[in-house]
Amino acid sequence: MSDSTTNAPSTTTAEQDINTESQRHINRVWEYTQAAIAITVVVANIIVQVATVFMGLKSPVPESLSNVLFLVVGFYFSRTNHTAIGGVGPKKDYPYTGR
Repeated sequence: MSDSTTNAPSTTTAEQDINTESQRHINRVWEYTQAAIAITVVVANIIVQVATVFMGLKSPVPESLSNVLFLVVGFYFSRTNHTAIGGVGPKKDYPYTGR
């Protein structure tokens, strides 16, 4: 039971709300896609390494497989450095205060 006098008035239009929700949906799809790719690459590397070590396979591990692993992990850490906190939309202009 909410009372209209206790809620702050909206500062966005219905069109802006639709746009923001669409951006959130696309962001979720992209995040799930990235997660699936990252998990697949990591699991593939683990399987190949385990098969090479424990099953005594003589063929070397493909260099491209480990390169893709480092590429995926590198991109993951570079995008999670939290330099752009706040999501989509306009943001207040805060002065940089350093770390």
